[in-house]
Amino acid sequence: MSTTEQHFKAGESHGQGQATAEEWMQSTKDAANATKDKTADATQSATESAQHGKDKSASFIQQKGEQMKHMAQGAVDSVKSTLGVGDK
Repeated sequence: MSTTEQHFKAGESHGQGQATAEEWMQSTKDAANATKDKTADATQSATESAQHGKDKSASFIQQKGEQMKHMAQGAVDSVKSTLGVGDK
């Protein structure tokens, strides 16, 4: 094998190795981007779920507050009625 052929084969091998390395790099970048996108989607979903739970909790607390207010008013009215005060 001549020196020229050896140089050609060495250059060819180098080129193939470089192409393979570039393919691996691109594959790694694609996988990283896909993971980033999935993480962003999961974060958005968790944020929306947390907000929904927060809204639901606030509504529940408001309803319970209204119930307590009505119960307290009923107790006050009952005491007033028992004592004969309130209508005058």
